[in-house]
Amino acid sequence: MRTPILAANWKMNLSRREAKNLVEDLLKAAYPVSGREVVLCPSFHLLTEVGAALQGRANYFLAAQNVYWKESGAYTGELSPAMLRDCGCTHVIIGHSERRAYFHETDKDCHSKVEAAMQNNLVPILCVGESLEQREADKTREVVLAQLQGALKGQSLSSGDRLVIAYEPIWAIGTGKTDTPEGAEQTISVLRQEVATMFGERIAQQVRLLYGGSVKADNIDSLMACTNIDGALVGGASLKADGFARIVNYQAQASLAN
Repeated sequence: MRTPILAANWKMNLSRREAKNLVEDLLKAAYPVSGREVVLCPSFHLLTEVGAALQGRANYFLAAQNVYWKESGAYTGELSPAMLRDCGCTHVIIGHSERRAYFHETDKDCHSKVEAAMQNNLVPILCVGESLEQREADKTREVVLAQLQGALKGQSLSSGDRLVIAYEPIWAIGTGKTDTPEGAEQTISVLRQEVATMFGERIAQQVRLLYGGSVKADNIDSLMACTNIDGALVGGASLKADGFARIVNYQAQASLAN
């Protein structure tokens, strides 16, 4: 049985005071939790403080939004996996569509980052997803599989719980548009099948696959009813404690099979 993950990507938002208040309010509304994990992904300047606020909070984890693959050196503006561990991180987002679009990250970059993260005992949250143009051209499967293979080909993975994959259709991020539960389930099922091809069925059944793209309190229950959806990568809705608490406290429904 895969433990669901609800991950909050705060992106480039929140002051130290705002982050402190958000974490306090979230913990009041959604702690303790059982049978699921919560991952908070603040900006770099908030990592240490948010990590301290989560100290001792069972099933709550800290993630960075990016990482560089070198251990140290003259790489101004970058943080290494060891530095993230030093801040208390257990997870790291890799390959988010905004990193790919605005900072020109490639599948090769993602491969290097995934490898470095796993070697340093960080769990990568690897993001894949297609644009609206690619979706309308019926290239969703082609695009997401190429991104998955580009980041994971040749990687060593002895246990599926050391990797998380997030399917985030770019056309749904921050737009208010969400893929249907059936559509998200179909694409995520394709991704799980590819993980089985690359690493074997045992690993594929352990790896957790998330959906991201305008996830909100009013659609989380239906998304989490899908057999292959193991959680959500949440953007804007994670900046409000009450809304994200409702996502964390989603209500399980009868499974929607693939």
